[in-house]
Amino acid sequence: MKSAQNGTTQNINSNEKPKLENQIIKINNSNLEDLANEILYEIFDYLDTYDVYKAFCHLNQRFKNLLLSSNVSMKINISIMSRSKFEDYSINILLSNRQRIRLLRLTNPFIVDAIFSPPNIISEFIRLETLILENVQSNYLDDIFYCLKSLPNFHSLIFQLAYPIDYLTDIFSNILPLPKLKYCKITYYDVTIRKAPLYINLTEFDRSPIEHLIINGYFPFELLNYLLYCLPRLCHLSINCLHIDDNRDMEIQLPLIELKYLKYISLKLDGRVPFNQFENLAKRFFRNVKSLRLTTYFEKAYLNAQRWESLILSYMPNLHIFDITHRSSVQIDLSCHDVMHQFNSSFWIERKWFFTHQHVWEPSGKDRIFCSTNPYRRQDHLLCVECDNRNFQNIEEINLNSVTHLSIRNGEAIYNSINYFPNVTQLSIDYPFKTSNYSISTTLNRLLPLKQLTRLNFGRHIFPFEEIVKLLCFTRNLNVLQLEFSLRDETDIKSIQESETFQYVSKTNKIKILNILNEYSFKQLELVAGLLPRLEYLKTGIETTELKQMIHFLLTKCHGQLQDLFFLHISHMQIACIQDIYILIKCENLLDHYFIDYVKDDLYIWW
Repeated sequence: MKSAQNGTTQNINSNEKPKLENQIIKINNSNLEDLANEILYEIFDYLDTYDVYKAFCHLNQRFKNLLLSSNVSMKINISIMSRSKFEDYSINILLSNRQRIRLLRLTNPFIVDAIFSPPNIISEFIRLETLILENVQSNYLDDIFYCLKSLPNFHSLIFQLAYPIDYLTDIFSNILPLPKLKYCKITYYDVTIRKAPLYINLTEFDRSPIEHLIINGYFPFELLNYLLYCLPRLCHLSINCLHIDDNRDMEIQLPLIELKYLKYISLKLDGRVPFNQFENLAKRFFRNVKSLRLTTYFEKAYLNAQRWESLILSYMPNLHIFDITHRSSVQIDLSCHDVMHQFNSSFWIERKWFFTHQHVWEPSGKDRIFCSTNPYRRQDHLLCVECDNRNFQNIEEINLNSVTHLSIRNGEAIYNSINYFPNVTQLSIDYPFKTSNYSISTTLNRLLPLKQLTRLNFGRHIFPFEEIVKLLCFTRNLNVLQLEFSLRDETDIKSIQESETFQYVSKTNKIKILNILNEYSFKQLELVAGLLPRLEYLKTGIETTELKQMIHFLLTKCHGQLQDLFFLHISHMQIACIQDIYILIKCENLLDHYFIDYVKDDLYIWW
């Protein structure tokens, strides 16, 4: 199936697609070579470019010309791949066709520098419309952004940094000046950013043409006015972490601007943003907003229905969708009955805005969640248990079919839930595992179809390795696994390896990406390697005492395990150990051609 690129790629025209399918049906008993070039290009568009190249380029001269001598635009998606495979890809496809590429997606942190060196080569991607950079740690970012300004068709950017940033200026001073940028999604991580202001001189460039902006990362609430002033054509705004710094001046004097195109707002406010500050923001900018999705914490003023009615009637008259989730402590002096009664007036009923509440218990404490219900669809759902041991109140009002990511925070919630989530593909389990009369796999299968999971995340809790192995028997399509694990007794490793369950999982699983959150011994590493032999990407922490032994094992192909591994990410690595790794690789001749980098206490090796 053709995967969408975060809303930035276009599907085949609905009128043309049936016509294409009918033509294919008519010749389904003929040779592939009987298909017209136009139909072949449509088929190729559903496949990965590299797979098409490997499968068809050397078939005959016609297919070679179709792939290498055509002027048809291309979409390039370079995910995690080995260095040797990338070199072939880069020479025969990417660089030789750079004038045809309209979408370019790069996920390997080393590949950005490998392609854009020198950085002005991006100026030759003259048809580029969409650039997706994930896990970026390039030395050439400033130069790359500068060259993007000259591309005549460039309009969409998805950008994720692999390391924390110190200043918001590092991002926005590069993005806002892009003259034709319409869609922008930014993801970054922060350490010192909370102490750093957003210094942007508005006189240095014209206001940005961005229409769709998504910020996944900390952004100071008090500077939101400043940012919005730079975005007069903004239609869609989403920020997942708005934070107030008490040491900053909340009043920034800027000329009044009407955001007449702003229709969609999605904000997550941390617990320090008071309701009156949000009110001021809404009064200034939200008059034309049609959809407001809001996540708030703690302050009970967000549960004041009368204040919301007044704000919406006076300053958001065009609002059609009001979707709120508010989480607070059960100790707050406001009962659920009072809250629900406030939001049950004719104002809310006439607009078909309905709400529910939930008392939840987690290891960290007891909280209350107040949220909107149907008709709003949510992809993420939290499964927990209520304080009085009853499961989610009014759960039937939530559209379970829309949920693709299920998070479980309490073991009791699994056993008590009577609901089924048919379309979940990502599962996160974040609670201390306890044995019961039923295996975890049997219990989870009552909640969701384990066979369709592609990603499984175990949180910061130790899980018995034997139970993880049993669960993997039912997740045959799993691609990404994150976990901490433990062994009751390392002397049992041989018996675990020889068990039928272990052997079955080892032969059938498709896991390529593994993130191990805890440190572990060399014996345990051997156990993991035997269980997941098709790993390509491993992120892990390694104890210094066994560092050399583990590195030697991971980079050596002769042991017959992890033959497909080509990317190693070691977290929390001491800088003093890097020289030892260099010497080990050279003296043992472990790798011939490789890249190695050290960023923010993390070591990356790609070969």
